[in-house]
Amino acid sequence: MMIITQKITSLAYEIHDGMFRKDEELTPSQRGLAVRRMPSLLEYLSYNCNFMGILAGPLCSYKDYITFIEGRSYHMTQSGEDGKEEIQYEKTEPSPNIAVTQKLLVCGLSLLFHLTVSKTLPVQYNIDEHFQATASWPTKVIYLYVSLLAARPKYYFAWTLADAINNAAGFGFRGYDKNGAARWDLISNLRIQQIEMSTSFKMFLDNWNIQTALWLKRVCYERASFSPTIQTFFLSAIWHGVYPGYYLTFLTGVLMTLAARAMRSNIRHYFMEPPQLKLFYDVITWIVTQIAISYTVVPFVLLSIKPSFMFYSSWYYCLHIAGILVLLLLPVKKTQRGRNTHEKIQLSRSKKFDEQENSLGQNSFSTTNNVCNQNQEIASRHSSLKQ
Repeated sequence: MMIITQKITSLAYEIHDGMFRKDEELTPSQRGLAVRRMPSLLEYLSYNCNFMGILAGPLCSYKDYITFIEGRSYHMTQSGEDGKEEIQYEKTEPSPNIAVTQKLLVCGLSLLFHLTVSKTLPVQYNIDEHFQATASWPTKVIYLYVSLLAARPKYYFAWTLADAINNAAGFGFRGYDKNGAARWDLISNLRIQQIEMSTSFKMFLDNWNIQTALWLKRVCYERASFSPTIQTFFLSAIWHGVYPGYYLTFLTGVLMTLAARAMRSNIRHYFMEPPQLKLFYDVITWIVTQIAISYTVVPFVLLSIKPSFMFYSSWYYCLHIAGILVLLLLPVKKTQRGRNTHEKIQLSRSKKFDEQENSLGQNSFSTTNNVCNQNQEIASRHSSLKQ
């Protein structure tokens, strides 16, 4: 049901962008997925209810799905001699066998890890009274990281299996890399290596549940008029369900994301040179990121509000307090998206002002003409009376 909800809203926005908005009003991602015509009933039902993604997804755009169904996903595009015209030619359909085999191997290892290691390291043990009373702080930190690390393979298994099913049907081909190898990651939902080696909160989120993150970006973040980060996290919480743990996780995620963004923009450039200093910075940020992620998602696993607050209180809300202090003490730079939005607003205002001036000029010109015409009529009447 969650996948179908995503597909319906995604298709609605793709049609709206393609049929009711101008290209200059769209972001590059919106422009690339815009649908220029209404789909037929068969196309609509096929997109929402196809057997490959009806249970576990992953989400795909309508444009990518129809391109696959019509057999155009293997057509390569090349610029013409004038640099403007595009010539399409069909390349031999690549085999997905290697990609499917690799992903099934990842599924097997993830399932084995989940059935063995994950059960011996439950997340619930973080709020065990005996553990909280006897464990030292380093032990608590290490167990928090390891228990959440052990909780991730079940997601790796489900999303990788869903991706492999689509690839086996021929869906998910993105093109060829610089070495000429076929890429089957068009609708992949995660990148395990980047997740486990994330050195920032953003890097983790960009590689976790990728298709849902892109959906949230298209339908909320790029369209929000204010506080896009807060609105996007809140929408994600609503989409996941009604458990209080979801809302605690995503509200904490807002704070962690904003604090990490402020830290990175104010500190990172001091550690780029020499390479040894950058390596030190990467190691420290990896440790901090993994602890912050684990701290944030504990309520997502516990679901209930009482155990979630028991965990946060056992940590004395230390990362919440640290995040608030970072936002209060460090200057927050305006993001590129904010600048682009401001520029678009100014551009639209200037266009409207120019249009108003043009319309006023035309109105005054027509008014002057009317007055002159009226004076000419009165003069001709006087002359006729005199005659």
